[in-house]
Amino acid sequence: MSAAIPDRFSGRTIIVTGAGSGIGRATATRLVAEGAYVVGADLSEERLKAVADELGSPGFRYVVGSITDQDVVDRVVAEAGPELWGLVNNAGIMDDFLPVADIDDATWQRVVDVNLTSMMRMTRAAIPVMLDHGSGAIVNLSSEAGIRASAAGVAYTASKHAVIGLTKSTSLFYARKGIRCNSVAPGGVATNIQARMDTPGFTEVIAPLLGATMTPTATADQLAAAITFLLSDDASNITGAVLFCDGGWSVI
Repeated sequence: MSAAIPDRFSGRTIIVTGAGSGIGRATATRLVAEGAYVVGADLSEERLKAVADELGSPGFRYVVGSITDQDVVDRVVAEAGPELWGLVNNAGIMDDFLPVADIDDATWQRVVDVNLTSMMRMTRAAIPVMLDHGSGAIVNLSSEAGIRASAAGVAYTASKHAVIGLTKSTSLFYARKGIRCNSVAPGGVATNIQARMDTPGFTEVIAPLLGATMTPTATADQLAAAITFLLSDDASNITGAVLFCDGGWSVI
């Protein structure tokens, strides 16, 4: 993995959702190391406090709560303040690998609310602040499931396809206003997101395909390196892109 680049984000305030663990934690840690002020959001106060204690830096602040709640979204953006420049929409949950005929409304709604609707709300709340100072960068976490059907069940697959649509639409409408929006699409990543592997949808349909095509699992730090690249001025001419961070899985 590439080393952190000191001062790459000096003076910039960046929100990271799902910052308590996995990709979000690795991204927040790298951003602070590169000079950013980070506002982390997560359901778990324990995890956020652990990140804050590990970093030991005034460059990391946090808000506890579910970003499916508009009030929490508003609190996160308020904590970032008028200097908000960047947003990493990382928070997400997996489904149970169920096909459309088997999924219940509650599971569908929960996955879509976390993976898509909360991302839209965070973006909707952040963009006016970015517009006030004429620049900003957003990175949305999609997935291999955003381009193929063989990585998850119907709810997760539909939500991650929609994340790519949200990314492209946002990039189109705000490119001329100084705001870039891109997506990172991981393959398998070593994180704490848990999925049920004992469902027929997984064992009968998904597992054989994964066994034939799955590439080595990435680390959260590897994903953080890709995310911070897209946020940075090194990617100043990149918007509306989907960066596949999957060890080549997407080309199989």
